[in-house]
Amino acid sequence: MNKKSIKDIDIKGKRVLMRADFNVPLNKEDLKIDDDIRIKAALPTIKYAIENKARLILMSHLGRPNGKVQDSMRLTPAAERLSELLGKPVKKLDDCIGDDVKKAVMGMKDGDVILLENLRFHPEEEKNDPVFAKKLASLGEVYVNDAFGTAHRAHASTEGVTKFLKVSVAGFLLAKEIEYFDKALTDPPKPFVAILGGAKVSDKIMVIENLMEKVDALLIGGGMAYTFIKAQGKEIGNSKLEADKLDVAKSLMQKAKEKGVKLLLPIDHLIADAIDAYSNTRVVDETVPHNWMAVDIGPKTVDEFKKELRNAKMIIWNGPMGIFEISKFARGTEDIARFIAGLKATTIIGGGDTASAISKFGLTDAMSHISTGGGASLEYMEGKVLPGIAALNNK
Repeated sequence: MNKKSIKDIDIKGKRVLMRADFNVPLNKEDLKIDDDIRIKAALPTIKYAIENKARLILMSHLGRPNGKVQDSMRLTPAAERLSELLGKPVKKLDDCIGDDVKKAVMGMKDGDVILLENLRFHPEEEKNDPVFAKKLASLGEVYVNDAFGTAHRAHASTEGVTKFLKVSVAGFLLAKEIEYFDKALTDPPKPFVAILGGAKVSDKIMVIENLMEKVDALLIGGGMAYTFIKAQGKEIGNSKLEADKLDVAKSLMQKAKEKGVKLLLPIDHLIADAIDAYSNTRVVDETVPHNWMAVDIGPKTVDEFKKELRNAKMIIWNGPMGIFEISKFARGTEDIARFIAGLKATTIIGGGDTASAISKFGLTDAMSHISTGGGASLEYMEGKVLPGIAALNNK
């Protein structure tokens, strides 16, 4: 990693302005946190700052308030949960800029922690407005970005603030994300296998094109596989199809052939007559009959994929193999997850749905790295430069 991290700078007695990702799911009834994994992911950097006697000012967004104050999207539950996890008070402010905020921040002592209110209550945050960014930056002496989930967005709190603070570095979580993805994309141990799933080919075209330069094999499942299968001239029934991407699928398969990259598609399918827990299901080979849709990869496909994965030294996975949210359609995703959990390979899980699936199967600790950013990990795998990372100081 060529970016400086929080370990490379002196933070003692300094006001550390840190961008965290506390965009956690809240229960609609009582506004309690349903899943605190994102708060826990920021703990190593937060604890390091406290132990090294910094004055820590945390900022985050929550949900999509569209530039207006929404009481249901306040960061109060995050402050309460963080306080429990740290065993010390975390003061939550009612705004992220303004005189009252400035006063509270200037009154901090070493080791104190303050959480600012939802950044997106201000439309200027997502517009990366320089005046707003300057106000945020004025609260800190150094900037730490530990929010990989928003690193692909050039917002005031991820990119704008770095123009007003000389020292801008990565937190431990962000540093870990950069380290794993850089390894995969610049110097992967071989054999290197990518598993790609999810609903749409259109979301993954650039990922496939970029990974094709690096991987030995591409295993494609999920709804996106059926555009490829249709492009081979096979019947797919009512399965997910992006008709306008058939030519793209053809050319990607041709490109893989030319490069000597194995591209494996499902050879059997779990099909259903409806997408719900009460549907009729069966396993079929090759073609999907009229009025049925593929909802998961079949057992033969699982075996073929396992054969390809068995000797891999590095595996990167983005997108589930089926509609895993419905238990009877989850088997393909679960079988592959359990299999790679038992391998010696370095396993990198792209965020979003894949991370949710791994968590659902209780396999989080069995993977080398689970990304905290769905969109950000996709853009990283496309080979794009993420503005929130590019803005940080180089070593």
